[in-house]
Amino acid sequence: MRVTISGANPGDTKKRRGWLGSPMSYSRVIPHSDAAGFVDSVGDGVDRDRIGQRVWVFGAQSYRPFGTAAQYTVVPEMQAVPLPPDVSDQLGASLGIPGITAHRAVFGDGPVEGMTVLVHGVLGGVGSIAAQLARWGGATVIGTVLRREDLAEVDASTVSCVVALDEADPASRIFEASPGGVHRIIEVALSDNADLDAAVAANNAVIAAYATREQRPQIPFWPLLFANVTLRLVGSDDFSAEARQQAARDLTTASRSGDLKVRIAQVYALANIAQAHDHVDAGARGRVLLSIPE
Repeated sequence: MRVTISGANPGDTKKRRGWLGSPMSYSRVIPHSDAAGFVDSVGDGVDRDRIGQRVWVFGAQSYRPFGTAAQYTVVPEMQAVPLPPDVSDQLGASLGIPGITAHRAVFGDGPVEGMTVLVHGVLGGVGSIAAQLARWGGATVIGTVLRREDLAEVDASTVSCVVALDEADPASRIFEASPGGVHRIIEVALSDNADLDAAVAANNAVIAAYATREQRPQIPFWPLLFANVTLRLVGSDDFSAEARQQAARDLTTASRSGDLKVRIAQVYALANIAQAHDHVDAGARGRVLLSIPE
C-alpha cells in the first residue's frame, strides 16, 4: 500500500517509551497502525482489480514491526478497507484504532437502538467516535467532559446531554437526562469513574472500559453486583476478525453518510514525526496525522 496520510495514536507513543515496563516488540519499528492511501500492488490470491483502489488501513503495526509512518506498508487484505470517493484521506486515516475501539465498546454487547449510552471523555479520540456511532445506532447519548469550560465544545446534534465531571453532583445531572439510569457506559478512566458508573447504571447495564488511570482500579463491587452490571474490557489489538470486519463496514458506512466526522488537531510532515508524538502526549484535542511525501 502507498501511504498518503498516517494516523498517530497514544498507543504509538506508549509502545515507544516502554509503557507498563514493556520494551518494544522488535529492535526496530516503523510506528503507527492507521493510514489512508491506495493499493499499489497485491500478493498471491488477492484480486488484482484492487490495485489503484483508495483504502483506509488499520492494525498495520499490531504485532508487526512495519507500520504506516512510511511511504509504503504491507497489510493483510482485510485490513485495507475500500475508502469511498467522498470520504477524505484524513478521515480515513483517523478511523483505525479509535474507530474500531469505539465500535466494539458501543456494539460489543449488541444493538443500542432505543437505549441510553453514557460516553465518558466525549471530546476524546475514541469518545467522540463512540458518541457518533451510538447516535448512528439509534441511541440517546449522554456525554461527559472533565471541566465545565469544555461543555461548549460538545456537538449538541450528537450528544443530547453533556455533563462536566467537576460539577457538584454529576450523577444527578445524568439521572435528569435518563431517570432509569444508563444502559451502556463507554469508559475512558475506569479508576476515576467507577463510583459514578455504579451510581447511574441501569439494571443489566454494560460498562465497556478501554482505558484507566490506575493500573489496578478499585470498583464498588456490591452496587455493581446488585445492578447485574457487566464489565467489558476492550483491547483493540485482540478483537476477533469478525468484530474488526463489522467495525470496518460500519465505520465506512457512517463516514460515507456523513454521520461520522473526526476533528483534526494538526497534520505534520513525516520529517516532524517527533513533534507529532509530542503533540499526542500533550493531549491533542483531535487527531494528529502525518502527511507522507511521494
